[in-house]
Amino acid sequence: MDRQAAWDLLCEYTKGEGLRKHGLAVEAVMRHFARKHGEDEESWGIVGLLHDFDYEQHPSEAQHPSEGAPILRERGYPEEVVRAILGHADYTGVPRDTLMARVLFAVDELTGFITAVALVRPNKSIHEVEPRSVRKKLKDKAFARSVNRDDIVKGAEELGVELPEHIAEVIEAMRPVAGELGLAGG
Repeated sequence: MDRQAAWDLLCEYTKGEGLRKHGLAVEAVMRHFARKHGEDEESWGIVGLLHDFDYEQHPSEAQHPSEGAPILRERGYPEEVVRAILGHADYTGVPRDTLMARVLFAVDELTGFITAVALVRPNKSIHEVEPRSVRKKLKDKAFARSVNRDDIVKGAEELGVELPEHIAEVIEAMRPVAGELGLAGG
């Protein structure tokens, strides 16, 4: 698998900057967890980058990510990658039977939520985001209401980690790519 080809595929199907940045955020966090667990950083990163590549064109549960899976297979992505991407959405019924799939599920909604928290900080910087403030915002149902909080909790549980520690680790994994994500601050 080639990272440039994955980026090109993402850009082919995703025109919106926000969704592209979300892919970059999840890629960075997946690479972090791959290093932590001694797994293949490149394949885990590509899974993170591509997990929502078809969302803009297929935004319904009936279509995403199911409509994207055949495209990935046609382009030669391994079945482990395709299944991890399918499993990041509970409604597909695809079990998260690999660590890669469980990590993808555990970080997807959380990276989006952390991004939203950073964007309401005075300097719009992830460097100002603390786990405590993320947990506080999670309780505010009006804040970033499209983020599935149950998936965030379930993701940490599936990894067997406490939510506060998981939040802290995801924040740390996102900080090195803050500039690419537009979260480096003013």
